[in-house]
Amino acid sequence: MRAPDSPPSSGILPSQALRLLADQGAITAATAFAPDQIQPASLDLRLAETAWRVRASFLPRAGRTVADRLADVAMHRLDLTQGAVLEKGCVYIARLQERLCLPRGLSARANPKSSTGRVDVFVRLLTDNGDRFDDVAPGYDGPLYLEIAPQTFSVLVRTGTRLNQLRLKSGTPPVLGSLDVGVDLTGALAGFRARRHAGVVDLDHEDGHDPKDFWEPLEPRRGELLLDPGEFYILASKAAIEIPSLQAAEMTPIDPSVGEFRVHYAGFFDPGFGTEEAGATGSRGVLEVRSHETPFLLEDGQTVARLVFEPLTERPERLYGEDGSHYQRQGLKLSKHFRGW
Repeated sequence: MRAPDSPPSSGILPSQALRLLADQGAITAATAFAPDQIQPASLDLRLAETAWRVRASFLPRAGRTVADRLADVAMHRLDLTQGAVLEKGCVYIARLQERLCLPRGLSARANPKSSTGRVDVFVRLLTDNGDRFDDVAPGYDGPLYLEIAPQTFSVLVRTGTRLNQLRLKSGTPPVLGSLDVGVDLTGALAGFRARRHAGVVDLDHEDGHDPKDFWEPLEPRRGELLLDPGEFYILASKAAIEIPSLQAAEMTPIDPSVGEFRVHYAGFFDPGFGTEEAGATGSRGVLEVRSHETPFLLEDGQTVARLVFEPLTERPERLYGEDGSHYQRQGLKLSKHFRGW
């Protein structure tokens, strides 16, 4: 049954509105929602039972479903119920457990979870008839799929693994402002560079991997860091970041005119991140950085990304980190899969 066509005022929907939409049937799932699946301003999405190794990425575009296009590009099928290794350098499409039946006026946007981006796994949401990755058209009624492309590490996933998250929006939320994000290269540890030819990362195993097997520490040198093409780096923002309780933010890629590199993948910041109200101050943004075709000399304080702020329709029932979080109060920090350095 379609949910009532009466969306609230323009803005990003908070947790209580997401829960109401689930109760009304606008968001359904193959299995019961987990208690921690709904975040302050987003919904974690879970892998279903099946994935396909594909020979190419694609967009379905108008009049075609993802399933139709899969028939053209699928190479073999993977059963995720017992776990499966997704190899680096390969592209996969997985069905997600969640399905949408949105009211008119509601749209959605997806982003990788922080833990996904920090292990250099590139993921993008696909919808039937979609002509853009990660964006869900207003009133969309249909299944959800995920493109998964591990870049540095091969990864172990299974049914229920959460790789991305979804924000629902009413109307067209106004941009409330933006904040340039600079990089910090002055600490005792400037950052981490991913090791090539490392082992498999189990994406459901928290604190289960020795970071020294996967990462190389980088010492600061005159406040500079030379980015090598094709290498993956974890760095931290120069300044602390705070997201007010009635706002949410998304980190957007750097303008190519100021540097041939990008801070990629995980871009959602929930209300309460880094705030005193949520019991945390001084939280830094962790930056997932990759240079493109040429080496690039990055300097301390240089702008590498931009945070764009949008309003919520109302204050969420809880703020980010109030009931525990891996990344509240963070400085330079690897993903939750790794033990402390």
